[in-house]
Amino acid sequence: MPVWSLEYLMGRWRSTIGDPTFIGWFTVGSYFACAILSFILVSIDKGADRRLFHFWGMVGLLMILLGINKQLDLQSLLTEVGRQVARAQGWMDQRRTVPFWFIVAFGNTALGGFLSFAVIRRVLFRRFMITFTGLFLILSFIVVRAATFHDFDEMLGFELFEARMNWVR
Repeated sequence: MPVWSLEYLMGRWRSTIGDPTFIGWFTVGSYFACAILSFILVSIDKGADRRLFHFWGMVGLLMILLGINKQLDLQSLLTEVGRQVARAQGWMDQRRTVPFWFIVAFGNTALGGFLSFAVIRRVLFRRFMITFTGLFLILSFIVVRAATFHDFDEMLGFELFEARMNWVR
């Protein structure tokens, strides 16, 4: 029986730069540029509309978190902790079932949340439909990627015109 320590749970994951390539840093820079633009919008529209203040503040915070996650590769840490727990509890052979149901549950929750927000906050949604759709797609991709299905990993290893699809994330 393993000792449940942070070191054990982290397994092979190490706190290093996850994607030190040009595209990796470009992605992080893009996240941070979006965060800066969001915070500029927050500062411009402080008192006029609280909904816009909260909306752009949350978008800015989310972009910062995504930029940090991109380089620290925290979803790989989550996956490694899941593997270690599966090994320790003896259900490693069924480990593919957990990511599958995680994606199904997240997908349904995200889609339900997206649609209910679109209905409840119709005016805000119509005004920023492209922003909402982009956030939904980015977050969905990240969660599916974090589940690390073997087939999905193979697809991301595919190269098109010397550009790896993994760079897209």
